[in-house]
Amino acid sequence: MLTELNIRNFAIIDELKIAFDGGLNVISGETGAGKSIIIGAVGLLLGDRANADMIRSFEDAAVVEALFNIRDYGGLRKKVSEMGFGDGDDLIVRRVVSRSGKNRIYINGALASLASLASIGESLINICGQHEHQMILDPDNHTDILDEFGGLLPLRSAYRQTYDRYRELNEKHHGLQELRRTRAQREDLLRFQIGEISQADILTGEDTALLDEKKILANVQKLIDYAEAGYDTLYGKSDSVLTEFRSAAVAVKEIRKIDPALKLSEGDMEELYYRIEDAAFTLRDYAKRHTFDPARMEAIEARLELLGRLKRKYGGTLDAVLGKAAEAEEELRNIASVEEEISVLVTAIAAERGRLVENAKILSGRRREKAAALKATIEAEIRTLGMENAHFAVVFREIPEGDAAFNEKGIDDPEFYLSTNVGEELKPLRGIASGGELSRIMLAIKKVLARTGSVGTIVFDEVDSGIGGATAEIVGQKLREVSRHHQVLCITHLPQIACCGDRHYQVVKRVAGKRTNTIVSVLSEAQRLEEIARMLGGIELTAKTRDHAREMLSAARGERC
Repeated sequence: MLTELNIRNFAIIDELKIAFDGGLNVISGETGAGKSIIIGAVGLLLGDRANADMIRSFEDAAVVEALFNIRDYGGLRKKVSEMGFGDGDDLIVRRVVSRSGKNRIYINGALASLASLASIGESLINICGQHEHQMILDPDNHTDILDEFGGLLPLRSAYRQTYDRYRELNEKHHGLQELRRTRAQREDLLRFQIGEISQADILTGEDTALLDEKKILANVQKLIDYAEAGYDTLYGKSDSVLTEFRSAAVAVKEIRKIDPALKLSEGDMEELYYRIEDAAFTLRDYAKRHTFDPARMEAIEARLELLGRLKRKYGGTLDAVLGKAAEAEEELRNIASVEEEISVLVTAIAAERGRLVENAKILSGRRREKAAALKATIEAEIRTLGMENAHFAVVFREIPEGDAAFNEKGIDDPEFYLSTNVGEELKPLRGIASGGELSRIMLAIKKVLARTGSVGTIVFDEVDSGIGGATAEIVGQKLREVSRHHQVLCITHLPQIACCGDRHYQVVKRVAGKRTNTIVSVLSEAQRLEEIARMLGGIELTAKTRDHAREMLSAARGERC
C-alpha cells in the first residue's frame, strides 16, 4: 500500500508531499491542474523511462520518492529480500532524474537498476489508464486475465516447466541432426587435424629449445673466438695466467718459511692453479666442439616453421596445439556415438511430449470451465455499469496441428468478444469497444480480479471517460468494492464518483513569483462539499448547488457507495 508520495521539481511541481491511506482515495481538480503529472511521477516509480523534459524549468534534477507498507504482501517481501534490498514492513523507492543524464534509482537506500525497479514495481502499483485499455484490447493478454481469474497460474506454471523441457530436448535433437548431416565433412576435418598434429611429434617446450640452439649456431664463430681467446689467456700463451701464477705460488712458499701465520697455504695455491687449468681446458674443448653446421641450421629453421604454422592454426602455443588434438579426438568419439544419442533423445522427446499433451489438455479443459464463469461474472458487472444489453464471451480459436499448437501458455488462444447492442453479433473486443465502454469493461475486470490480484495499489485514471449520471454512481460503488481488497487511487471529474471516496484530495494550480506550481491537499468535510459543488456547478456556486452536493455526500454515507 502506498502511504506517502513525495515529488520535487517534477514538471510544474515545486515540492509536493501526499499521505495516502487504505480504501478509496479520490483525486479531483480542474483540467490542467496537474493530475496527470502525478500519475507520470508514480509511473517513474514503476520503472517508466525518464528524460530531462520531466524536470521543472531552471532546476537540475527531479526527485520522486514513495513509501510503501508491504507488511501483508509476503511474496513481495521475499522478492525484495532476495534482491538484496532488506526485509521489513516498509519499502522506500526513490528516483532521481538529472539533466546531466546521471539518473539514479534507490530501493531502501541502495542503488538499484531499472530492471530491478520494474520487477518490484509490478507488484506495488497497477495504473489503469489508457495504457491499460490498450492492454485489454490485445488478445495476447486475454489468456493471462482468464488464468488469473480462474486461479490457473500454478497449473500453467507446471505446464510451462514441461514445455521448457520439451523445447530444450528438441533443440538438442536439432543440433544432433545437424551434426549428423555434416558428420562426414566434420570427421574428415577432425581426422586431418589429429593427423597433422600427431605427425609433427611435438615435444613440450620444443620450440624454446630450438630457438636457443639456433641462437648458438648463428653465433658459433664468435663463440669459438671467445673460447680460444680465453684459453690462450689462461694457458696457451708464453705469458699466460698460469705461467705468472707459478711465480705467485713460489712467493707464497717462501713467505711461509719465514711466517707460517700467513692465511694462504701452498695447498691453497695448488688448488687454485688446477682450477684455473681446468677452466682453460674447458674453454679449449668448447672451442673444438663447436663448428657451424649449415644442415643443422636448415633443419632447425624448417622445424620452427612447422611448429609456428601449427601454433598459428591451433592456439598460439605448443600446449594449445596438443590440447586441440585432444579436443578433436574427444569430438570424434562423440560424433561416432551420435546415432545412439539421437535414438535415446527421440525416446525422451516422445515421453516428454506425452506429458506436455496431457498437461496442456488439463489446462485447456480448466480454462474452458473458467471461461464460462468469467463470461457470467463480467456480464453481470458490465450490465450494472449501464450496458444492460451487453454480452461478453471468451472465444477459443481453432488449435493448429502438431507442435505449432503449443506455446509457453498452453494450446489455447482465447480472445474476448463483446456485443453492446440488441441484435448485434459478438465481435472481437479490440474492434468495437468505445472509450467509455472500455473504461467500464476494465473496471468490471478489475472488480472481478480484485480478490485474486496480488498488487497492493490500483490507480484508476480516466475511468469515468464517456459515462455520467446513474452509471457514474454505479462506477463509484464498484470502485468502493475494489477498494475493500486493494488500496485505490482514482482521478475523476465526476462528482458521483468523488462522493464515494473515503478521502478526497484536490489538485490545484497556483502562480506565485512568476512560477506555476501544482498543490495537492486532502479536503476537510467543508472543503469537500465545496469541491463536489464545483464539480457539479462550475465556477459560480449557488446555494442550490451546495445543497445538491450535500445531498450526494449524505447519500454516499448512507451506504449507497
